[in-house]
Amino acid sequence: MKETIFEQVASAASVLKLDLSAEEFALFAEDREFSEAGMEAVQMLLGYLSEKKQQTTIQTLLKMSRLPTKAPKTFENFDFSLLKGKDVERLKVLSSLNAIYSHRNLAFIGPAGTGKTHLAQAFGYACCQHGLKTYFIKASELRDRFTAARRSGKTDSCLNGLVRPSCLIIDEIGHCAFDKENTRLFFDLIDRRYNKEGSFNMIFTSNKNPALWREDFEEDATLCTLDRIFDDATVFKLRGESFRGKKLETVSLQTGRVPTVEPAVTKE
Repeated sequence: MKETIFEQVASAASVLKLDLSAEEFALFAEDREFSEAGMEAVQMLLGYLSEKKQQTTIQTLLKMSRLPTKAPKTFENFDFSLLKGKDVERLKVLSSLNAIYSHRNLAFIGPAGTGKTHLAQAFGYACCQHGLKTYFIKASELRDRFTAARRSGKTDSCLNGLVRPSCLIIDEIGHCAFDKENTRLFFDLIDRRYNKEGSFNMIFTSNKNPALWREDFEEDATLCTLDRIFDDATVFKLRGESFRGKKLETVSLQTGRVPTVEPAVTKE
């Protein structure tokens, strides 16, 4: 059902954080004998300002997310035609963001070049487009951040910053090892997010089956960590050839010695 012009004004005012209801605007317009064109002008102005504010918010969220912005990975530019199987539709429906509203974690598992990071970043990009704070970090960067926080005595601040986003994406689990102290911090991070309120989830990518993730952590708490991650989660296992190099062009050239040109002999 289409909104009335008064409801549209009220919606735009809400985005702009203006205290103006549909009823109040209707009374205001009636008292001042606004024409239909006058009311439309007000609606267009507030609509423009609210859209401008929303786009500014989205750009800020994208910048803070650490997702690529020059060539963003989105669901729209992911080639789903390259995937085969009866569950491809379950991948396509991820763009609805149902997973974040139902607090369902996601894991993309598979060899390099099968689209794991693209799909994870596409979900994060969609979150930003809907005003949800997102943060992308590689597992190796997370490990280094934990180490630096321990040395500076700022582990609480570090964890708080990673708990705050609605969607936290940890890329390439299994590409680095976490020592005992960093494993404990990883558990604390997962535990705090597990008990977080509101719309939230976590996304992981890895070339290892989750059952093997324990190999990269040095603490008995790893089992508890995995229990919390996969308590309510969907794991997508991607198999097949790498998508990378599809536009690779190979040019073969052969080099050899340049033949020596003998000087011409002039007969006298």
